[in-house]
Amino acid sequence: MKIREYLLHKYLAWRTRPALLERHWRSKKVRWRRTDEKPDRKKIPVGAVQLEVKLTDNAGEYMDEMCRITNKAARQGVRLLAFPEYSTFPLLGYIPGIEKLAEGTATDNQEVSVADLFRFAGPFFNRVAHFTFSKLASTFGLYIMSGSMPYPVEDRVVNRAFLYGPDGQILGHQDKVHLMPMEHAWGFSAGDAFNVFDTPLGKLAMPVCMDATYFETFRILERQGAEIVMVPIANAEEYNYWLALRGIWPRVQESMVYGIKSALVGQVLGHTLTGKAGIFAPLELTPNQDGTLAEAKTFDSQELVTATLDLEALHNLRATHPYLGDQNPALIAKYSPAPDSSMK
Repeated sequence: MKIREYLLHKYLAWRTRPALLERHWRSKKVRWRRTDEKPDRKKIPVGAVQLEVKLTDNAGEYMDEMCRITNKAARQGVRLLAFPEYSTFPLLGYIPGIEKLAEGTATDNQEVSVADLFRFAGPFFNRVAHFTFSKLASTFGLYIMSGSMPYPVEDRVVNRAFLYGPDGQILGHQDKVHLMPMEHAWGFSAGDAFNVFDTPLGKLAMPVCMDATYFETFRILERQGAEIVMVPIANAEEYNYWLALRGIWPRVQESMVYGIKSALVGQVLGHTLTGKAGIFAPLELTPNQDGTLAEAKTFDSQELVTATLDLEALHNLRATHPYLGDQNPALIAKYSPAPDSSMK
């Protein structure tokens, strides 16, 4: 390891050390009257975060911002809160010269891939994120989908989302299966499976961003029993309503599940991120019959959207919907002889 890398490694380790994180958390003196009541399946309050990314070189600032958002959600009764894709990107502010590196104007002639950057710095960023979301989940008594983060796994870097329970423990994770071309160019690796997590709030899933572009993703999850599907996104594109429609909304209508979309927005490292956080349901379960329970008003600023889901109504709709039985079992068997076994 070169001397500059060695010093940066020591710097990141020191600035994100567990004792420092714990001391900052205690200084906040967060007080919250938790509810451990068994959730009512007819009334599941959920929230989707639209986070405006702002670089910081201070873990305390990151924790404070995530706490403000979670506190606001908890005060609105939210029991399940979803953060966006690349929720650790604000911590890139720890890397000296990160803006120049992103622009390709760093003075060092040696090329450093994005995957290399996160192999090196990812463990420190993820330490801050794990500490933060675990404390938030246990303090406020929520289920929290932390959003995704570049996550080193041996020699690979995956885009991984985590689910935390009200005790602060990690209930599971989901690696992004369908990478964007940009992520391939970064040197990231794709996941190879979709997961469903059985909780008192229902059966939850959290495919990441591009995964929701393909109807097969939600079909697989629905056949695994998913009831609420969370999709964290970070779209590096100018906002276009019709382009944005390629994701979660049609998947919800096709698969008869509830959908929660969280979004990272703003300017970061030369990219413009846009998107609208929202909460979606089959047409028949929305007041205006439009498939939307709640949606952010803007596509480029910070917001929190909330809604209440009725899982009993969802299952009643599935049992009585006129089109769900319109299938061709022989054709399915021909092209997918054992679909259930491949989806477990």
